[in-house]
Amino acid sequence: MIINTNIGSLNAQRNLMGTNNAMQKSLEKLSSGYRINKAADDAAGLAISEKMRGQIRGLDQAQRNAQDGISMLQTAEGALSETQSILQRMRELSVQAASDTMTDADRSSVQTEISQLNGEIDRIRNSTTFNTKTLLNGNLAASTTAQGTIYKSTLQLNATTSTGAAVAVSGSKLANLLDNNNNSLGLSAGDKITINGSIAGVAITAKVVSTATSTATVTNLLSTIKSALAITAGTVTISAGKIIVKGDNGISQAITGLSVTATDSTGATQRSSFNNFMSNMTITQAAKDAHSDTSAVLQIGADGNNASLQLKMDINDMGASALGTSGISLSTQGGALNAIQVIDNATKWVSDERSKIGAVQNRLDHTINNLAAASENLSAAESRIRDVDMAKEMSQFTKNQVLSQAGVAMLAQANQAPQAVLKLLG
Repeated sequence: MIINTNIGSLNAQRNLMGTNNAMQKSLEKLSSGYRINKAADDAAGLAISEKMRGQIRGLDQAQRNAQDGISMLQTAEGALSETQSILQRMRELSVQAASDTMTDADRSSVQTEISQLNGEIDRIRNSTTFNTKTLLNGNLAASTTAQGTIYKSTLQLNATTSTGAAVAVSGSKLANLLDNNNNSLGLSAGDKITINGSIAGVAITAKVVSTATSTATVTNLLSTIKSALAITAGTVTISAGKIIVKGDNGISQAITGLSVTATDSTGATQRSSFNNFMSNMTITQAAKDAHSDTSAVLQIGADGNNASLQLKMDINDMGASALGTSGISLSTQGGALNAIQVIDNATKWVSDERSKIGAVQNRLDHTINNLAAASENLSAAESRIRDVDMAKEMSQFTKNQVLSQAGVAMLAQANQAPQAVLKLLG
């Protein structure tokens, strides 16, 4: 028997120390609810779970970004709703002013209200903001290139000589014009051709009249249209028998309500075949000003450098000038009639903008649902790595608690063992 080194005591101490350490870890896990409280608990698990936490928090913030985007779009759409109500009132006034039951003084009074309504459209444009960002003044518009209004006839012009041979249309006499079924357009020498329309909402007040003389040609007609619309950079051409009117670039040069009509020399008889042909015009572009891309970008994902996790939202300029209503004049019946079409176009542009905004809102609703599902599933995965199983850990703690009590008891017994040596000394 030896007494200087109590092997039994050392063994009991070592086991008791291990048990107490295990109890401390269990207490830490049970009190925090986490299986991993420090890197030493699970180095690989900590790295994985921290990366997942970054993803989860990113997804949650992306949800808030999408919700903020919806709020911004709702602000813009609510303002455009009022703009559209104003346009409906302006159209009502234009229809009223188009009737000759009104005097010039009456139309002047109506024009006063039109001016005030245009002012309110611009006030809405300039004052509709979200988090200090102005929404309707074009600051959030997508990139555009300057382009003019284009009218193109859907029917085809043909022409013949006096002998009936087909010729190039552009240099042909107006009296020789045929439609694409080779029926005469019914023009005669002395007929008057009138061009009507408006530029940026302003009616062409001086009607340009071209007399279809015995020598007047299609080329003369094209020049007359170009002159009437004050086109400089644009063109008025004929290609494959189709008349194409391309106005100058920019909103301030937007052409609306273009019409080309013919009557006899007295103005009493309409040349219906020609007028019907010229009424078949389609507009393929609206006049636009060049604009760089300043669309709002929503971050709708947790990762960067990924275009699919970003959503662009653009809102065009919705002011009176951009809508073409700033220049409308109801001082004459002709101006009022042109104003009706200008306002119809403006109403369509506002409706298109509202539809686009509504479509983005619906998309963001789905985006939020998808982000919520992704965050939920990723949270569940992170929980399996990071969170403690309370029932399992409690059973470990209870076991260690019993071992600790037993270890203390055995340590006491081991410390008592050397006292047996006293019997040998007695």
